[in-house]
Amino acid sequence: MMKSLLRSRLLWLAVGAVVLLVVGYAAFVYVRFQRFRPRITRIGEFMTSPETYPDIVIHGGKRCGDAPFIIPTTGYLGVGWNDGAWPLYQHTGLDIFSPDGADNVTPIYAVYDGYLTREEHWRSAVVIRHPDFELLPEVTAGQEFWTYYTHMASVDGSESFIDAAFPRGTREVFVEQGTLLGYQGSWSGSLDRLDMSRHLHLSLPLTDADGSFLNETEIRNTLDPIPFLGLEQNEDGIYVCLAGYSED
Repeated sequence: MMKSLLRSRLLWLAVGAVVLLVVGYAAFVYVRFQRFRPRITRIGEFMTSPETYPDIVIHGGKRCGDAPFIIPTTGYLGVGWNDGAWPLYQHTGLDIFSPDGADNVTPIYAVYDGYLTREEHWRSAVVIRHPDFELLPEVTAGQEFWTYYTHMASVDGSESFIDAAFPRGTREVFVEQGTLLGYQGSWSGSLDRLDMSRHLHLSLPLTDADGSFLNETEIRNTLDPIPFLGLEQNEDGIYVCLAGYSED
């Protein structure tokens, strides 16, 4: 009798612990979602009528304040670094959505001097190594990093929008800040998903021990691009250039 009662109590304790974990995680996800909800929910509205939202557009090729990077492309920064909730999903970079109504229109620029690589199998992406970047040590902790740019291809992946100066197999070609890399497209990386909104995905993968770039799909391998761009959140939680654009 006592053993049966003890087992029953232990079972209820286990059930209670599971319920508390589930409720706690649900609350965590809810709080996390509220942090980036204003950005995410406005993507559809912006893509439908971008002319209605001029105040939330960031401008490609320009420098926000005294930031070390220039803005890589024009559009609406709808998804930020670390948006999402562990362990379900954590976004590893920035998604900047084009205000233009077609692919292969909105230019994408190198944010900083570096050495560009385009792997042989890459139809929509390039990556730039930045070995001489010595600013923002409080962010980089002295680690070398790269900038990765993707989605520069047509919706079905049949046409690349990367500039012809960077064919497949390009390796360690020096590019200056502001170099045209290509144009925004709608290629998601898979023919199973042909409904992706036109945008640039920019991430900052760290350098691996062998000198290559780490897998940028894992957030632990990346840095937050926002401090490098000088952007800040406005009162609605949307990233804009509050400091104003410099003239250089």
